[in-house]
Amino acid sequence: MREKVQEGFEVFAHDGETAFGAVRQVAPHGRPEFIVYVENAGDYAISLEAVLDVHDGKVVVDCNKLDPRLKQIIGHAHDAEDPNYEAP
Repeated sequence: MREKVQEGFEVFAHDGETAFGAVRQVAPHGRPEFIVYVENAGDYAISLEAVLDVHDGKVVVDCNKLDPRLKQIIGHAHDAEDPNYEAP
């Protein structure tokens, strides 16, 4: 059985890559989503349907199920620390 998304878990576009954020809240107001703090951008909601895997304190999401604007933001999550970082 797969682990459940929990506050504090790191969030990844692909397993084995750098996390782009961390879970701040799960199912706010009963909605089927979680709130992730995206580095250098703030809080964003991600549908629980976008979750591919949860293990070892990590949440891996399917970027194809994310809003295009959020995908673009994720692509710049590490700009402040590595201007050459390219998101998947």
